[in-house]
Amino acid sequence: MKLTDSREIRATPQTVWQAILNPDVLKDCIPGCESLTGSVAEGFEAAVVQKVGPVKARFAGVVHLTDIVEGRSVRISGEGKGGAAGFAKGGAVVTLEPIPEGTRLTYDVEASVGGKIAQLGSRIIDGFAKKMADDFFARFQDAVEGPDEAEDDIAENADVDSGVEKKKGWFKRLIGG
Repeated sequence: MKLTDSREIRATPQTVWQAILNPDVLKDCIPGCESLTGSVAEGFEAAVVQKVGPVKARFAGVVHLTDIVEGRSVRISGEGKGGAAGFAKGGAVVTLEPIPEGTRLTYDVEASVGGKIAQLGSRIIDGFAKKMADDFFARFQDAVEGPDEAEDDIAENADVDSGVEKKKGWFKRLIGG
């Protein structure tokens, strides 16, 4: 399964770059991730619980960040074994481009599965892989910039008189961006 998409993130490329290399951000963005330990240099060990169709499994695996071009692009690749359910592996090449609104994050995802999960058929697998990629990058965008614009508009209208500052994403708050 292959998928290409992009997101416009309301943050500087440097902020987005820092977030994509941050293990806490990655852990929060991986759907079903229970733990993520390690470092960018050594790689990460992850435990993820996922349900694909009728098959639910706990995957133990590794995540590596390679082909790093500082501030511009990185390859995120991972592989997990889910016991009798089978295995999943895949990756994404993530590219950052400055735009007037912040940063355009483009991703090219490739994923494959084997074992019991593979028997579910390509329609289910492809749909699941697309949803996982979309969920990861939506969570990543929220972590960096905060709630989406509709939520921002509601919050702004509710707080017009109170003088409350617009909510930032947790990572932006952390680094003071």
